[in-house]
Amino acid sequence: MLKYMTRAGLKIAITFLAIVTLAFAATRLSGDPINYIAGQGLTQADRDLLVTYYGLDRSILEQYLAFMGSFFDGEFGLSFVERRPVSVVIAERIWPSLQLLLASTALTLALAIPLGIVAAVWRKSWAGSAVMTLAFLFYAVPNFVLAVFMILVFSYWLNWLPVVGNGTWAHFLMPTIAMSGLLIAGLTRFTRNAMLDVLGQDFIRTARAKGLAETEVILRHGLRNASITILSVIGLQVASLAAAGSVVVESIFAWPGIGELLVRSAIQRDYPVLQFGVIAVSIAVLIINAVVDLAYTWADPRIRLGEA
Repeated sequence: MLKYMTRAGLKIAITFLAIVTLAFAATRLSGDPINYIAGQGLTQADRDLLVTYYGLDRSILEQYLAFMGSFFDGEFGLSFVERRPVSVVIAERIWPSLQLLLASTALTLALAIPLGIVAAVWRKSWAGSAVMTLAFLFYAVPNFVLAVFMILVFSYWLNWLPVVGNGTWAHFLMPTIAMSGLLIAGLTRFTRNAMLDVLGQDFIRTARAKGLAETEVILRHGLRNASITILSVIGLQVASLAAAGSVVVESIFAWPGIGELLVRSAIQRDYPVLQFGVIAVSIAVLIINAVVDLAYTWADPRIRLGEA
Protein backbone atom coordinates (compact mmCIF):
# COMPACT_ATOMS: atom_id res chain seq x y z
CA MET A 1 0.00 0.00 0.00
CA LEU A 2 2.77 2.45 0.96
CA LYS A 3 4.71 1.60 -2.20
CA TYR A 4 1.65 2.21 -4.36
CA MET A 5 0.87 5.54 -2.68
CA THR A 6 4.49 6.68 -3.08
CA ARG A 7 4.56 5.85 -6.78
CA ALA A 8 1.16 7.44 -7.34
CA GLY A 9 2.24 10.57 -5.48
CA LEU A 10 5.42 10.80 -7.54
CA LYS A 11 3.48 10.47 -10.81
CA ILE A 12 1.03 13.15 -9.71
CA ALA A 13 3.87 15.50 -8.72
CA ILE A 14 5.67 15.09 -12.07
CA THR A 15 2.44 15.50 -14.02
CA PHE A 16 1.51 18.56 -11.98
CA LEU A 17 4.89 20.22 -12.61
CA ALA A 18 4.56 19.59 -16.34
CA ILE A 19 1.04 21.06 -16.39
CA VAL A 20 2.15 24.14 -14.45
CA THR A 21 5.00 24.75 -16.87
CA LEU A 22 2.83 24.24 -19.96
CA ALA A 23 0.12 26.53 -18.58
CA PHE A 24 2.68 29.27 -17.95
CA ALA A 25 4.19 28.92 -21.43
CA ALA A 26 0.83 28.76 -23.23
CA THR A 27 -0.51 31.92 -21.62
CA ARG A 28 2.61 33.87 -22.60
CA LEU A 29 2.00 32.95 -26.25
CA SER A 30 -1.56 34.33 -26.29
CA GLY A 31 -0.58 38.01 -26.64
CA ASP A 32 -0.04 41.17 -24.62
CA PRO A 33 -2.63 41.59 -21.83
CA ILE A 34 -1.93 45.33 -21.50
CA ASN A 35 -3.56 45.94 -24.89
CA TYR A 36 -6.81 44.47 -23.59
CA ILE A 37 -6.70 45.98 -20.11
CA ALA A 38 -5.83 49.55 -21.02
CA GLY A 39 -7.37 50.04 -24.45
CA GLN A 40 -6.14 52.41 -27.14
CA GLY A 41 -6.00 55.70 -25.20
CA LEU A 42 -3.10 54.70 -22.98
CA THR A 43 0.08 56.77 -23.17
CA GLN A 44 3.44 55.07 -23.42
CA ALA A 45 4.41 56.23 -19.93
CA ASP A 46 1.26 54.79 -18.38
CA ARG A 47 1.74 51.61 -20.36
CA ASP A 48 5.26 51.23 -19.00
CA LEU A 49 3.94 51.70 -15.47
CA LEU A 50 1.39 48.91 -15.96
CA VAL A 51 4.00 46.61 -17.45
CA THR A 52 6.26 47.19 -14.46
CA TYR A 53 3.38 46.86 -11.97
CA TYR A 54 2.41 43.43 -13.27
CA GLY A 55 6.03 42.30 -13.64
CA LEU A 56 5.77 41.83 -17.40
CA ASP A 57 9.04 43.66 -17.95
CA ARG A 58 11.02 40.87 -16.31
CA SER A 59 12.54 37.95 -18.16
CA ILE A 60 10.53 34.79 -18.80
CA LEU A 61 12.60 32.91 -16.22
CA GLU A 62 11.98 35.57 -13.57
CA GLN A 63 8.26 35.55 -14.35
CA TYR A 64 8.21 31.75 -14.11
CA LEU A 65 9.97 31.77 -10.74
CA ALA A 66 7.58 34.45 -9.49
CA PHE A 67 4.68 32.36 -10.73
CA MET A 68 5.95 29.29 -8.87
CA GLY A 69 6.55 31.41 -5.78
CA SER A 70 2.93 32.58 -5.84
CA PHE A 71 1.91 29.07 -4.81
CA PHE A 72 3.36 29.71 -1.38
CA ASP A 73 1.69 33.03 -0.57
CA GLY A 74 -1.84 31.64 -0.88
CA GLU A 75 -2.98 34.28 -3.38
CA PHE A 76 -1.49 32.88 -6.63
CA GLY A 77 -0.97 36.32 -8.06
CA LEU A 78 -3.26 39.24 -8.87
CA SER A 79 -5.93 39.21 -11.56
CA PHE A 80 -5.12 41.71 -14.32
CA VAL A 81 -8.80 42.46 -14.93
CA GLU A 82 -10.48 42.22 -11.53
CA ARG A 83 -7.48 43.47 -9.47
CA ARG A 84 -8.17 40.80 -6.86
CA PRO A 85 -6.13 37.81 -5.67
CA VAL A 86 -6.51 34.87 -8.04
CA SER A 87 -7.30 32.53 -5.13
CA VAL A 88 -10.37 34.64 -4.30
CA VAL A 89 -11.55 34.72 -7.93
CA ILE A 90 -11.15 30.95 -8.35
CA ALA A 91 -12.68 30.11 -4.95
CA GLU A 92 -15.91 31.85 -5.94
CA ARG A 93 -16.22 29.57 -8.98
CA ILE A 94 -15.34 26.18 -7.51
CA TRP A 95 -18.66 25.35 -5.85
CA PRO A 96 -20.88 26.17 -8.87
CA SER A 97 -18.65 24.03 -11.11
CA LEU A 98 -18.63 21.23 -8.55
CA GLN A 99 -22.42 21.36 -8.28
CA LEU A 100 -22.80 20.99 -12.04
CA LEU A 101 -20.19 18.22 -12.18
CA LEU A 102 -21.86 16.23 -9.39
CA ALA A 103 -25.32 16.68 -10.88
CA SER A 104 -24.15 15.54 -14.32
CA THR A 105 -22.28 12.56 -12.89
CA ALA A 106 -25.25 11.51 -10.78
CA LEU A 107 -27.61 11.73 -13.75
CA THR A 108 -25.19 9.75 -15.92
CA LEU A 109 -24.85 6.94 -13.39
CA ALA A 110 -28.56 6.86 -12.58
CA LEU A 111 -29.56 6.39 -16.22
CA ALA A 112 -26.65 4.81 -18.08
CA ILE A 113 -25.97 1.77 -15.89
CA PRO A 114 -29.62 0.61 -15.65
CA LEU A 115 -30.11 1.23 -19.37
CA GLY A 116 -26.94 -0.70 -20.19
CA ILE A 117 -28.12 -3.64 -18.10
CA VAL A 118 -31.52 -3.58 -19.81
CA ALA A 119 -29.86 -3.48 -23.24
CA ALA A 120 -27.70 -6.50 -22.32
CA VAL A 121 -30.31 -8.66 -20.61
CA TRP A 122 -33.07 -7.98 -23.13
CA ARG A 123 -30.79 -7.59 -26.13
CA LYS A 124 -33.09 -9.59 -28.41
CA SER A 125 -36.27 -7.72 -27.47
CA TRP A 126 -37.65 -4.35 -28.51
CA ALA A 127 -36.52 -2.82 -25.18
CA GLY A 128 -32.86 -3.58 -25.83
CA SER A 129 -33.09 -2.35 -29.41
CA ALA A 130 -34.81 0.88 -28.33
CA VAL A 131 -32.13 1.60 -25.71
CA MET A 132 -29.30 1.07 -28.17
CA THR A 133 -31.02 3.18 -30.85
CA LEU A 134 -31.39 6.09 -28.44
CA ALA A 135 -27.80 5.64 -27.24
CA PHE A 136 -26.56 5.72 -30.82
CA LEU A 137 -28.52 8.89 -31.59
CA PHE A 138 -27.40 10.79 -28.47
CA TYR A 139 -23.79 9.64 -28.93
CA ALA A 140 -23.72 11.47 -32.26
CA VAL A 141 -24.95 14.78 -30.77
CA PRO A 142 -22.26 17.08 -29.29
CA ASN A 143 -23.08 18.74 -25.97
CA PHE A 144 -23.09 22.26 -27.43
CA VAL A 145 -25.62 21.23 -30.10
CA LEU A 146 -27.87 19.68 -27.45
CA ALA A 147 -27.49 22.80 -25.29
CA VAL A 148 -28.49 25.17 -28.10
CA PHE A 149 -31.39 22.92 -29.08
CA MET A 150 -32.76 22.88 -25.53
CA ILE A 151 -32.41 26.65 -25.25
CA LEU A 152 -34.42 27.13 -28.44
CA VAL A 153 -37.15 24.70 -27.38
CA PHE A 154 -37.52 25.15 -23.62
CA SER A 155 -36.49 28.79 -23.23
CA TYR A 156 -37.17 30.57 -26.50
CA TRP A 157 -40.29 28.77 -27.78
CA LEU A 158 -41.92 27.36 -24.63
CA ASN A 159 -40.44 29.80 -22.08
CA TRP A 160 -40.31 27.07 -19.44
CA LEU A 161 -36.70 27.15 -18.23
CA PRO A 162 -34.19 29.92 -17.48
CA VAL A 163 -30.95 30.09 -19.43
CA VAL A 164 -28.49 32.23 -17.48
CA GLY A 165 -27.12 31.62 -13.98
CA ASN A 166 -27.62 29.02 -11.26
CA GLY A 167 -30.10 30.65 -8.89
CA THR A 168 -32.75 27.89 -8.72
CA TRP A 169 -33.16 24.18 -9.38
CA ALA A 170 -34.65 25.03 -12.78
CA HIS A 171 -31.30 26.54 -13.83
CA PHE A 172 -29.67 23.11 -13.35
CA LEU A 173 -31.88 21.15 -15.73
CA MET A 174 -30.58 22.15 -19.15
CA PRO A 175 -26.86 22.42 -18.24
CA THR A 176 -26.96 19.05 -16.47
CA ILE A 177 -28.66 17.33 -19.40
CA ALA A 178 -26.34 19.01 -21.90
CA MET A 179 -23.24 17.86 -20.02
CA SER A 180 -24.44 14.32 -19.37
CA GLY A 181 -26.28 13.51 -22.62
CA LEU A 182 -23.23 12.30 -24.52
CA LEU A 183 -21.85 10.55 -21.44
CA ILE A 184 -25.10 8.65 -20.81
CA ALA A 185 -25.06 7.36 -24.38
CA GLY A 186 -21.41 6.31 -24.17
CA LEU A 187 -21.64 4.66 -20.74
CA THR A 188 -24.83 2.82 -21.76
CA ARG A 189 -23.01 1.22 -24.68
CA PHE A 190 -19.96 0.31 -22.60
CA THR A 191 -22.12 -1.12 -19.80
CA ARG A 192 -24.03 -3.26 -22.28
CA ASN A 193 -20.84 -4.64 -23.84
CA ALA A 194 -19.27 -5.32 -20.44
CA MET A 195 -22.39 -7.08 -19.20
CA LEU A 196 -22.62 -9.21 -22.35
CA ASP A 197 -19.04 -10.38 -21.83
CA VAL A 198 -19.72 -11.33 -18.22
CA LEU A 199 -23.14 -12.92 -18.73
CA GLY A 200 -21.62 -15.39 -21.16
CA GLN A 201 -19.09 -16.70 -18.61
CA ASP A 202 -19.26 -20.14 -16.97
CA PHE A 203 -19.69 -18.80 -13.43
CA ILE A 204 -22.92 -17.07 -14.47
CA ARG A 205 -24.32 -20.39 -15.71
CA THR A 206 -23.18 -22.00 -12.47
CA ALA A 207 -24.95 -19.32 -10.42
CA ARG A 208 -28.16 -19.91 -12.34
CA ALA A 209 -27.79 -23.68 -11.96
CA LYS A 210 -27.64 -23.22 -8.18
CA GLY A 211 -31.10 -21.68 -8.29
CA LEU A 212 -30.15 -18.08 -7.55
CA ALA A 213 -32.69 -15.43 -8.47
CA GLU A 214 -32.08 -13.83 -11.84
CA THR A 215 -31.85 -10.39 -10.22
CA GLU A 216 -29.08 -11.60 -7.91
CA VAL A 217 -27.25 -13.26 -10.79
CA ILE A 218 -27.34 -10.08 -12.88
CA LEU A 219 -26.60 -7.50 -10.19
CA ARG A 220 -24.40 -9.35 -7.72
CA HIS A 221 -22.40 -11.57 -10.04
CA GLY A 222 -22.79 -9.91 -13.44
CA LEU A 223 -22.56 -6.22 -12.61
CA ARG A 224 -19.86 -6.70 -9.97
CA ASN A 225 -17.56 -8.48 -12.41
CA ALA A 226 -18.28 -5.96 -15.16
CA SER A 227 -17.55 -3.05 -12.86
CA ILE A 228 -13.83 -2.85 -13.76
CA THR A 229 -14.66 -1.86 -17.34
CA ILE A 230 -17.48 0.39 -16.19
CA LEU A 231 -15.27 2.14 -13.63
CA SER A 232 -12.64 2.81 -16.29
CA VAL A 233 -15.19 4.51 -18.53
CA ILE A 234 -16.72 6.46 -15.64
CA GLY A 235 -13.29 7.72 -14.62
CA LEU A 236 -12.54 8.92 -18.15
CA GLN A 237 -15.94 10.52 -18.50
CA VAL A 238 -15.84 12.40 -15.19
CA ALA A 239 -12.29 13.53 -15.94
CA SER A 240 -13.41 14.77 -19.38
CA LEU A 241 -16.27 16.68 -17.74
CA ALA A 242 -13.91 18.36 -15.31
CA ALA A 243 -11.31 19.11 -17.99
CA ALA A 244 -13.30 20.19 -21.03
CA GLY A 245 -17.01 19.39 -20.91
CA SER A 246 -17.85 22.11 -18.42
CA VAL A 247 -16.05 24.82 -20.41
CA VAL A 248 -18.47 24.72 -23.36
CA VAL A 249 -21.63 24.19 -21.35
CA GLU A 250 -20.81 26.82 -18.73
CA SER A 251 -20.05 29.33 -21.46
CA ILE A 252 -23.35 28.68 -23.26
CA PHE A 253 -25.46 28.96 -20.11
CA ALA A 254 -23.33 31.70 -18.49
CA TRP A 255 -22.85 29.35 -15.55
CA PRO A 256 -20.65 31.08 -12.94
CA GLY A 257 -18.09 28.28 -12.76
CA ILE A 258 -14.44 27.71 -13.54
CA GLY A 259 -15.16 26.70 -17.14
CA GLU A 260 -16.81 30.02 -17.96
CA LEU A 261 -14.02 31.84 -16.11
CA LEU A 262 -11.36 30.10 -18.20
CA VAL A 263 -12.99 31.19 -21.45
CA ARG A 264 -13.35 34.77 -20.26
CA SER A 265 -9.78 34.88 -18.92
CA ALA A 266 -8.43 33.53 -22.22
CA ILE A 267 -10.28 36.23 -24.18
CA GLN A 268 -9.13 38.96 -21.78
CA ARG A 269 -5.60 37.52 -21.54
CA ASP A 270 -5.81 37.52 -17.77
CA TYR A 271 -2.66 35.41 -17.32
CA PRO A 272 -2.80 34.77 -13.55
CA VAL A 273 -6.44 33.65 -13.53
CA LEU A 274 -6.08 31.55 -16.67
CA GLN A 275 -2.93 29.86 -15.38
CA PHE A 276 -4.35 28.92 -12.02
CA GLY A 277 -7.73 27.99 -13.52
CA VAL A 278 -6.03 25.45 -15.79
CA ILE A 279 -4.04 24.17 -12.83
CA ALA A 280 -7.17 23.85 -10.67
CA VAL A 281 -8.90 21.81 -13.37
CA SER A 282 -5.78 19.65 -13.77
CA ILE A 283 -5.66 18.96 -10.05
CA ALA A 284 -9.30 17.86 -10.18
CA VAL A 285 -8.52 15.47 -13.04
CA LEU A 286 -5.52 14.01 -11.18
CA ILE A 287 -7.61 13.47 -8.06
CA ILE A 288 -10.38 11.80 -10.07
CA ASN A 289 -7.90 9.44 -11.72
CA ALA A 290 -6.38 8.55 -8.34
CA VAL A 291 -9.83 7.82 -6.89
CA VAL A 292 -10.67 5.58 -9.86
CA ASP A 293 -7.41 3.66 -9.40
CA LEU A 294 -8.31 3.03 -5.77
CA ALA A 295 -11.83 2.01 -6.77
CA TYR A 296 -10.37 -0.78 -8.93
CA THR A 297 -9.23 -2.61 -5.80
CA TRP A 298 -12.74 -2.47 -4.38
CA ALA A 299 -14.28 -3.78 -7.58
CA ASP A 300 -11.74 -6.60 -8.05
CA PRO A 301 -9.96 -7.98 -4.93
CA ARG A 302 -7.45 -9.68 -7.23
CA ILE A 303 -5.87 -6.27 -7.88
CA ARG A 304 -3.29 -5.46 -5.22
CA LEU A 305 -2.16 -1.92 -4.66
CA GLY A 306 1.40 -3.03 -4.16
CA GLU A 307 1.44 -4.56 -7.64
CA ALA A 308 -0.08 -1.57 -9.45
